[in-house]
Amino acid sequence: MRTATLGPVQRAEALAAMAERELDVLVVGGGVVGAGTALDAVTRGLSTGLVEARDWASGTSSRSSKLIHGGLRYLEMLDFALVREALKERGLLLERLAPHLVKPVPFLYPLQHKGWERLYAGSGVALYDAMSMARGHGRGLPVHRHLSRRHALRVAPCLKKDALVGALQYYDAQMDDARFTATLVRTAASYGAKVANRARVTGFLREGERVVGARVRDVEGGGEYEVRAKQVVNATGVWTDDTQAMVGERGQFHVRASKGIHLVVPKDRIHSTTGLILRTEKSVLFVIPWGRHWIIGTTDTGWDLDKAHPAASSADIDYLLEHVNSVLSVPLGRDDVQGVYAGLRPLLAGESDATSKLSREHTVAHPAPGLVVVAGGKYTTYRVMAKDAVDEAVHGLDMRVADCVTEETPLLGAEGYQALWNARARIAARTGLHVVRVEHLLNRYGSLAEEVLDLVAADPALGEPLHAADDYLRAEVVYAASHEGARHLDDVLTRRTRISIETFDRGTRSAREAAELMAPVLGWDKDQIEREVEHYEKRVEAERESQLQPDDQTADAARLGAPDIVPL
Repeated sequence: MRTATLGPVQRAEALAAMAERELDVLVVGGGVVGAGTALDAVTRGLSTGLVEARDWASGTSSRSSKLIHGGLRYLEMLDFALVREALKERGLLLERLAPHLVKPVPFLYPLQHKGWERLYAGSGVALYDAMSMARGHGRGLPVHRHLSRRHALRVAPCLKKDALVGALQYYDAQMDDARFTATLVRTAASYGAKVANRARVTGFLREGERVVGARVRDVEGGGEYEVRAKQVVNATGVWTDDTQAMVGERGQFHVRASKGIHLVVPKDRIHSTTGLILRTEKSVLFVIPWGRHWIIGTTDTGWDLDKAHPAASSADIDYLLEHVNSVLSVPLGRDDVQGVYAGLRPLLAGESDATSKLSREHTVAHPAPGLVVVAGGKYTTYRVMAKDAVDEAVHGLDMRVADCVTEETPLLGAEGYQALWNARARIAARTGLHVVRVEHLLNRYGSLAEEVLDLVAADPALGEPLHAADDYLRAEVVYAASHEGARHLDDVLTRRTRISIETFDRGTRSAREAAELMAPVLGWDKDQIEREVEHYEKRVEAERESQLQPDDQTADAARLGAPDIVPL
């Protein structure tokens, strides 16, 4: 199968092709659900388009806890169907669909009460493991184990001795959410889907009651396109209600946004060989291994301010630090925080005012002929959501359509990944890169790492690390612009890489070097390089300022002080 290159030329060709002839399915929204829907549709043989107003995964799908998990806490809510479904998807991703992107991760659950808690929590984790294996997709992960307090403190010396009487350890999985979504988009494109980011839907085309397409504005080039489609799928997450308003139809359901923030701290600030899961009064708190860092999250509070740039307030940061410090023998301070990011969960609105009680399940509706809406859900079950959305769209197509095949369709980079992993020492010897660098590339690109290595072979200077972010090679910045659809500096430093949250300078010291690497690919002159760097620096400054504010309103106002590089 050929791989898809998402460079500037391919983007322009995709927009032109979408406007040229009627599509079977047009998907609006380039998060994980929209990308998954495009892949599902195109692999059934349907002509498919996918448009995204900003960058791929620029909303919720790049700002999650980066976990692929069954949702252990949903067992406590007796939501067995959701857990069963998510555990099946976790297994598929680990073993078949994306083994290069989805990796096992251990978690320690400290027990604070003798006797009953070990029985209660242990029963839940045992059921979690049993449900996973019963689906036939859980054998790749170790089963849970019970630990004494002494053993738990050997595994996680960071914990206060009086914070636990024992512990349970179990496994889930994690991924880089933005990279996963971008790979989904490229996989859909490799099967023939026409995809374009920075392409905003400004309205829907109607013939009587029927939706027959969308008006799409090229945010980069300024052109307007009429994209006609037999079925349009609205997969815009927290923007669902806004998108529905363009149709003039009352939605059959509503989506509320719940803000979750995460902190990123260096690995050496928490002495542990395992992740942690802690109870809070509202939900659970994760401490997640993340390369040379830890991710700590998350919060769960309602948000009705700017959806594009949810802001973390000082109160949010203090909340997380207070809760994690309640179990750490060496507490974390503000100075330990390298990065902060905030995301919005799209929750189906119900009777409850508390966002933690709103549904994490998804809903698919057909509010008008020609228009399908999919909303809710969780990252792990994106493939099921996509399947349900396309199944619904197929009802409106006057043709026979094949069944969903995404359960058997690996993402780009999966095929051949294990063979290359086994040969990583030879690849290192051949390329002159350290084997750790090769492992880094394989775990980010899978077998597509060979394309990155081809750039290094053509220009050995690209085999050097970025000066101020040495986890990443210069070639990765070029590749992001030439192959992965990155259009701006922010796309690279925030989503194609994670430099914006993995360095204390938040990527400002890497900005100019990265912009100069992207410039030849994207045709930037010196003025555009300056604009990109200035915009990025202002964005970081605004985010830092917002994180000093006491509440959501003042934090939101501070964050909006930095305009987007391309006004929407």
